[in-house]
Amino acid sequence: MEKLIDLHTHSNKSDGSLSPSELVMYAKNHGLSAIALTDHDTTDGVKEAVLTGKRENIEVVTGIELSAKSKTETHILGYFIDVDNENLQKELADLKRVRCERNREVEQNLIKMGFDVSLAEAEKLSGGGTVGRAHFARVMMNKGYVKSVKEAFDKYLSSGKGGYSSNQKITAEEAVKIIKNAGGMAFAAHLHLMKRTDDDLFKFIKSLKNAGLDGIEGFYTEYTPEMHKKYLDLAKRLGLKISGGTDFHGAMKPHIEIGTGLGNLKIPYKILEDMRR
Repeated sequence: MEKLIDLHTHSNKSDGSLSPSELVMYAKNHGLSAIALTDHDTTDGVKEAVLTGKRENIEVVTGIELSAKSKTETHILGYFIDVDNENLQKELADLKRVRCERNREVEQNLIKMGFDVSLAEAEKLSGGGTVGRAHFARVMMNKGYVKSVKEAFDKYLSSGKGGYSSNQKITAEEAVKIIKNAGGMAFAAHLHLMKRTDDDLFKFIKSLKNAGLDGIEGFYTEYTPEMHKKYLDLAKRLGLKISGGTDFHGAMKPHIEIGTGLGNLKIPYKILEDMRR
């Protein structure tokens, strides 16, 4: 049987619904051979996930997803990072402060749009983890403003929408360097969300490669077959590696299943082997 993986998942340490241990068990029960825990701007769940993986005989790659400031939404995935790296944890502490400011801005943006939502409600849903837009989306869904988290993002919370806050501390180049300095490999996530022209995307990814970028996310839940091919070609042109994942969040984004996304993904273990080469 083919070994399959998912290198883009979230736990309740950021905006997923499962604990790190539950996430690993869920992945195992869905037949995956390896996952990466890539919570937003935090590594708080990584050690728990790794320990559970060792106990349950499923490979867990240390990971993170850093939010970066750019003219469009840009996230950088880090793999094989040393979560005890002092500089990394210092940067993450700074990012946590900025994220708190950004969440207050999201709250005010939504209130101005007429929604009765609060940061306190989002924090309650996070269970002490890192609060993100998905928590605001869940509050909106619980109050009947939207039918799903996806609808909240599509209409109000994605880049360019009224509820979005672009308040970010680090550039994409700095995000790459933070990951590299922690012994990791840096990959640009969900390229389609950058909303760049093909030429602009090529130039941007090339500039990130010059800053140390190792690869791009070539397999992703929302990619069409045409996007998938285009990004594989882009990686080939620039001599970059390929990663792949679903962006699984559990109940926070229930339409996305671990390992398979919308039923359209099968990410072979060879992707992980090639990343390590």
